[in-house]
Formats: sequence, C-alpha cells, structure tokens
Amino acid sequence: MKTVNRFSLLHHWILTGLILTAISPGISRAQAQEMSDETSAPISAISNPKKNSDETPEKKAAPTTPLKNFSQAINNVIFDDALLLEGFTRSYKEHSMETLLIMIQDETLDDIKVAAAVRAFREKYALTIFSKEKQDAIAILLRQLNRTDSAFVEEEILHSVCLMDRYKYFNQLMPRLIQKLDYYNDTVNDSAYAAINQIIEKGNNRAREARVVFNTLRKVLFLSRRRLAKITEPSKRLSQKLEILKWSIKILGSQELKRLPKEVLNLL
Repeated sequence: MKTVNRFSLLHHWILTGLILTAISPGISRAQAQEMSDETSAPISAISNPKKNSDETPEKKAAPTTPLKNFSQAINNVIFDDALLLEGFTRSYKEHSMETLLIMIQDETLDDIKVAAAVRAFREKYALTIFSKEKQDAIAILLRQLNRTDSAFVEEEILHSVCLMDRYKYFNQLMPRLIQKLDYYNDTVNDSAYAAINQIIEKGNNRAREARVVFNTLRKVLFLSRRRLAKITEPSKRLSQKLEILKWSIKILGSQELKRLPKEVLNLL
C-alpha cells in the first residue's frame, strides 16, 4: 500500500509539472529548471525508500521547503485568474471571428475560456465590424449574457457591447458594469475598472453618459454611507469609484456635489 502511495504521489508531481508547462508560457526556462531542481530531492527519496529510512529525522524534514516552494509556484500560476485569462486571450487571438463566436456560445467550455474568447473578439474584431455583422455579433453576446452565471463572462460581454454600440446599450449595461467594482474577485474588479475607463476614454464626454455613471455611483455610495463614515483612507476599490465619480462631476458640474452623502464629500 505504501508503494502505491509513493508512486501515486510521484505521478501527481509529474502531471502537475506538465500542466504547469502547458498553460504557463510566461514561466522562464530558468524558473522551470529551478522547480525541477527543488523537486529532485523528494523524488529521489521516493525512488530509494531504504536509503531514506536510514536517515536521521532532521534529514527527512529537509525536502519540505522545496515542496512548499513548488506548491506555492503552482498555486500562483494555475490559480491566477488574471494570468489564465491573459494567456487564453493571447492564444485565442489567432482564431477567426467566426471561431471565436462559436466558442462564446459553447456551453461546454470553462467560464474563463469563454471570457477569454469574448476578450479576444473585442480586442481584435469588435471595433472593426459594422452593419449586420456587428448586430449579429451583439445578438450573440447579449444572448450569452442572459445565460451565463459567470462574473468573468458577464464583465467581458458588458465591456464589449458598450464599446460596440454605446448609444443603444450604455444606459442599460453601464450600471451593471459599475456594480462589478464591488465584486469580491480582484480579477473581475480590476477588469471592470479598466473597462469603464476605456469606455469613457472612447466617448466624447457626453452629459447623458456622465449622468448614468453619476446616478449609479450615487446610489451605491448612499447604500454604504454608514460604513464610509468610519473610513479615513479609501481602499483600492473605493478609490476606483471616487475616480470615476470625479469624472462624472467634471462633466455635469460641481452642483452635483450637493446630491452626494456628506461621508463621500469628506473622502473627495
């Protein structure tokens, strides 16, 4: 039984290394070699159980540090949503628009891959198509928006559709995108902040759009005013909201400050 467990553990390490190599092109050869060197000690100990059993307890404990470092490196790469999303997006940009739209509708794909397909479509094709082709793509995105329960996919679709037809969908979708600033996952949160800024930058500082942003943030901040009263230094997420709020006030005029809770005025 012990022999089976040892070989199962060895197989797990080898399989993990292959997964790490396959999905993490950003890891350098030197880093990969370092991981290999760190894991060589525990693997050799498994292959020579008799020699290992003769060693003192102090020597047996030595391999725990390399194992911990190796596990930490795996967790940092495999479970880094931002890195995964970026890696899949870079790979999917090689596909045609038709292939990406099919992938977006594929319910068998993982959420992170669907989100990457939407991002690849937006960055490569969304702003270069027009007329019926654009309307067909928007229809596909909106259909998936109504079906998905993934915040990653939802954020990417909201971002894409707002850029593709801001006049028709800004009022409807921007409030939902702003709400993602409070999402617990940092990748979704940061992506939403970047999306809002890109949409603003590509606009013409329209008062209609600024009003939508201001009213949405005003409601959000009013709901949390009791908690804001205890804050002296804004957190990262609160700072993001305040920066976007300042943009809307700059467009609408300083008279809008009177409509904000006093707790927000102190932070501004």
